[in-house]
Amino acid sequence: MSAVTLKSREFRQERESGWRELEELIGVARTMGIRALSNDDLRRLPLLYRAALSSLSVARAIALDRALVAYLDNLALRAFLVIYARQLPVVDSIREFLARSLPRAVRGMRVHVALALGMLALGIVSGFALVNHDEGWFSVMVPAGMAQGRGPASTRAELLRVLSTQSQSGSALLTLANYLFSNNTLVSLLLFGLGFMAGIPTLLLTLGNGLMLGAFLALHYHRGLLGEFTGWVSIHGVSELGALTLFAAAGLKLGELVLFPGEHTRTDALSLYGPRAGEVAVGGVVMLLVSAVLEGVFRQVIASTDARLAIGAASLLLWTLYYVRAGRERKP
Repeated sequence: MSAVTLKSREFRQERESGWRELEELIGVARTMGIRALSNDDLRRLPLLYRAALSSLSVARAIALDRALVAYLDNLALRAFLVIYARQLPVVDSIREFLARSLPRAVRGMRVHVALALGMLALGIVSGFALVNHDEGWFSVMVPAGMAQGRGPASTRAELLRVLSTQSQSGSALLTLANYLFSNNTLVSLLLFGLGFMAGIPTLLLTLGNGLMLGAFLALHYHRGLLGEFTGWVSIHGVSELGALTLFAAAGLKLGELVLFPGEHTRTDALSLYGPRAGEVAVGGVVMLLVSAVLEGVFRQVIASTDARLAIGAASLLLWTLYYVRAGRERKP
């Protein structure tokens, strides 16, 4: 048996009882709350935490086995969270996330957000240009399920009938909103999850979504309905496209961590920086919820193009202000 193995075993045997005691205290605090610990336990907890930090420092310095170093690193982190992290109620945690953590996470990934927006814009411009030149491209870029009967053969009256949807019953509106949210969530999860494949599928899916929107814009432009369609789609499209952009940005961040982990291993890089991408993806879920309500309810009961455009413009302004300004520290 090598000297390194013997040294590691001796190191563990001398200190393992303290580590196990710290594990037990952490388990009680995380399952039952910090108040469940006795006074003696509360006095012991910081001492055991400092001892674990000392063990971690020694383990790193004398290059013991990586599994032991990883265990001590994880133990010290969990102890730190129990001792120092604020234990907020669920409502306060949600408020903290929405008011500070989410907008900060999005601003921290501004490059990825800009790249996703750029790819989406490229798709919209390209789709519009191709269909504007030849409407035959519409069927190539828009799946039949998404087109729902609309295409080069559609007349102005047929397209206008779709844009002038009449009010529906409350239960039908809720059902529609739920369906739209589920459908958009599937696309968004693909944008996020496929980011592990170097971000390439995420970029292609983002481009594809832009192509479809550009194709629809060109189709309605040819029928003299560009303004009506823009209002029809903007009432929910701002929130929906914003959500897709956030999911794409989060996916691109995962792709970056896989391709360029830096000084860390890929697993460690994903562990360290992946949660920030996850926060941005949760922001996409929030925007999808808003989009589903706007699309499934408000778009169905508001027939005025001006009102739809006003709602779309207001949502764009509010989302922009939220992600740019929210969560910033106030200067004294």
